[in-house]
Amino acid sequence: MLRKKECVAMLLAGGQGSRLYALTSNIAKPAVSFGSKYRIIDFPLSNCINSGIDTVGVLTQYQPLVLNEYVGNGQPWDLDRTFGGVHILSPYEAKTDTSWYKGTANAIYQNIRFIKMYDPEYVLILSGDHIYKMDYNKMLNAHKAAKADCTIACMQVPIKEASRFGILNTNADGSIYEFEEKPKKPKSDLASMGIYIFTAEKLFKYLEEDDKDPSSEKDFGKNILPKMLAAGERMFSYRFEGYWKDVGTITSLWEANMDLLGVVPNFELTDRENVIHSRSPLAPPAYVEGEVINSIVATGCEVEGKVSNSVIGTNCTIEKGAEVNDSVLMGNITVKSGAKINYSIIDEDVTICEKAVIGAAREDAEKIESKTSGITVLGRGISVGKGAKVPAGEIVDRNV
Repeated sequence: MLRKKECVAMLLAGGQGSRLYALTSNIAKPAVSFGSKYRIIDFPLSNCINSGIDTVGVLTQYQPLVLNEYVGNGQPWDLDRTFGGVHILSPYEAKTDTSWYKGTANAIYQNIRFIKMYDPEYVLILSGDHIYKMDYNKMLNAHKAAKADCTIACMQVPIKEASRFGILNTNADGSIYEFEEKPKKPKSDLASMGIYIFTAEKLFKYLEEDDKDPSSEKDFGKNILPKMLAAGERMFSYRFEGYWKDVGTITSLWEANMDLLGVVPNFELTDRENVIHSRSPLAPPAYVEGEVINSIVATGCEVEGKVSNSVIGTNCTIEKGAEVNDSVLMGNITVKSGAKINYSIIDEDVTICEKAVIGAAREDAEKIESKTSGITVLGRGISVGKGAKVPAGEIVDRNV
């Protein structure tokens, strides 16, 4: 008897993540650390298994080594299945054509044989750079109830920020009559979250047509969705009211980490009914002898200095006399005695030597015009020498 899956998820994880600068110099954006013990990709993978979707294709392209190793066989997310499970999908050499993914739609098209292998009724398209908890099964049920060809997850955003997103204009029943990709003058505040459910048959049809169109940019927002609307397909919105954050910039990544420290509705990572799973390393308990104020300190850390309003990843050492304020330390970081870190994001495997000063106090740094809005960024694997200073808003990916 031929087995099939009702819904297959395709997770777009191949983007370069250039707006994260030094943090993505050597790794893919979904592999960037978050919240002391997670990586960004933990969220969509955990959402899938928590929603009963156990077949996920992860489409990689840019700097995939760390991401591929991290996902592995999918065991931490219960995605190590004999039929289904998680699969890493990279561009490959074909008989008639070989190319990198040209856009989001082309990435899915190049892996259409993978999807068809499971003969699904529905296909869920996800992005790999968002922090959120969502039950995709509720969205799938809404898609079925509406007899939709495509359902787009969306949420309300401040109208002044709407031009950054794909904007949905909808009727009273939630049906979509217009989709505008990053409009200069948005007509509504209903923003696409980059999460789509397609009836598989329709998705295959439009992907195949798009591949033959030499003028297409091979993008869902710019090409596939407008063509479906123009053809009169049934397209509906699905409103999401929980926590959701696109962490594609230094500022948004810092803000999402800080949201873990405050009271943010619907953003509780310790909820045992909807666990965010992670392949975080096993480590001993944290040892804290210093002062920790309104912060998250992961296992394996040794804190003898002062940590305030910060998120500290696994196996970090904050020596006596060192200070860390308003910052995100991603893991395996040593901050030696007398060093000070302010308003910064520091990638893994970094050493900050004695009396070095990184960044500036938040209230001062926010006044600086820079690519990172004053947040200082240190890339992975570097060392900052004794007494060295890295000014606020600087992006550093080599030893100082």
